[in-house]
Amino acid sequence: MAFTLPELPYAKDAFGTVISPETFDYHHGKHHNAYVTQANDQLAAAGLEGKSLLEVIAAAKAAGNKKLFNASAQIWNHTFYWLGLSPVASEPTGELLAKINEDLGGVDAFKAAIKAESAGHFASGWGWLVLEDGKLKVTSYHDADTPVAYEGVKPLFTLDVWEHAYYVDYRNARPNYLDALLNHINWDFVAANLDGEGASRADQQS
Repeated sequence: MAFTLPELPYAKDAFGTVISPETFDYHHGKHHNAYVTQANDQLAAAGLEGKSLLEVIAAAKAAGNKKLFNASAQIWNHTFYWLGLSPVASEPTGELLAKINEDLGGVDAFKAAIKAESAGHFASGWGWLVLEDGKLKVTSYHDADTPVAYEGVKPLFTLDVWEHAYYVDYRNARPNYLDALLNHINWDFVAANLDGEGASRADQQS
């Protein structure tokens, strides 16, 4: 058994110019797929065949195996990223909206905060909305690092700020890419992750 490249939850042309089919071809078809290949190539030597993606991430971190951690964490990060986007613009409602209002000062304030965090993040990484100690928090992680590697941090939504996520469509204008994607959040997915089980939604068995 081995990890596989998850199918996109929408067609490659579903976002029009917001995320072009060419970007999906490179970002999903090549970059995401490369992490799958890299992780699979290392499972046997690490004695982790048959383990879940989350188990591999945890084991690689504990062993200080940066190469396997990076590959496996990037599989999970990318899978979660695709799930958090929607071709159809919408707004949060219900419990999620109340939580955003209470913890982050409203939807506009949340979008401003995660845009600032993600645009200002130096070099490669990920902007995140997480649940920590019962509160929503905007943060970022460098390179392949991921909230699922930290106890008590529950992932809700992420923005990929590696250059390969946006260069085809936005060149070096990371803020423009962020503005576009923040109008295409899959709020139903984010709301579901309030149950603290978001990590499992991008997991898979090897």
